[in-house]
Amino acid sequence: MNTEIDGLNIYYRDEGEGPLLILLHGWGSNVDLFDGIFKFASKKYHVVGMDMPGFGKSDEPAEPWEVSDFVTFVIHFVKKLFPDEKEIMFLGHSMGGRVIIKMIGTKSEEELGFKIPRVILTDSAGIKPVPSGKQSAKTRRYKFYKNLLIKTGIAKISPGTLENLKKKFGSADYAAASPVMRNSLVKVVNEDLAPYMPKVTMPALLIWGDQDTATPLSDGQQMEKLMPEAGLAVIQGAGHYSFLDNQYLFNKILGSFLKIEM
Repeated sequence: MNTEIDGLNIYYRDEGEGPLLILLHGWGSNVDLFDGIFKFASKKYHVVGMDMPGFGKSDEPAEPWEVSDFVTFVIHFVKKLFPDEKEIMFLGHSMGGRVIIKMIGTKSEEELGFKIPRVILTDSAGIKPVPSGKQSAKTRRYKFYKNLLIKTGIAKISPGTLENLKKKFGSADYAAASPVMRNSLVKVVNEDLAPYMPKVTMPALLIWGDQDTATPLSDGQQMEKLMPEAGLAVIQGAGHYSFLDNQYLFNKILGSFLKIEM
C-alpha cells in the first residue's frame, strides 16, 4: 500500500485487527524484513509498518534528516492514517529504536495525540559508541587526507575526491547510501539518545542478540538501567537481526510480552 506524507510517496504494510502496533525498521533496511513479525503479531494485533523515507520503496527526503525529522514523519504518518487511535504500541529495530526513544523523550502525550502503553526495542541504536583505538586511528587518517586535499587545492579542482575519501573511510552503510542519506546517517549516528531514555517510563521489552556487533549487548544493558520499566531478553547466538537469526525464540519472547499464543 502507498500513501503520501509531507509530499513523499511512502510504502507501508497494514495487516491484522486489534490494538495498533507500529513497526519501525533499521538503517539500510525495509519493512518487509519484518515479515515474520507481521505474520505472528497480526494474529492478535493491527500491525502496521512503513518503509521509512529514503529506504525500500519510499521516496527519499530532499534534504538530509536527523532523528527529530524521522520522529516528525512518524507522527504525521499516524495522524493521517490513524487519527482516531488513542493508544499505539511501537516496535523498533536499530534506527527504528532511535526514533521511538527520541519521540517518547521529546513529545508529550498531548503533542502526539495518543498514548504509548508499551514499547519493544530490538537491537536498538541510541547509545553513542565510544570509538576503539582502531576506529580513532582511522578517523585521524581520514582527517589527515581531507586536510591535505583541501590545502593543496585538489578538493576545489576535483570535488569528487572528497566524496571518494568519505566512501573509503566510511562504513558500509555510508558507502551504499546516496549523498542525502549519507549526510542523514552522519546526523543520526552522532546523536546520543541516552539523556532521553529515563523518560521511557512505560513497560519496555528489550530483545538483543548476544553476537550483535552493530549495537552491542552492552547498549541493551545500559538501556535497561536507564529505562525505569525495561526488561532485557538476550538471544544467544543471534546478531544484529535477532528477529531473523532466531525467529522462533524472538516470537516466543515477543508473544509473552504482548500475550500472543505461539
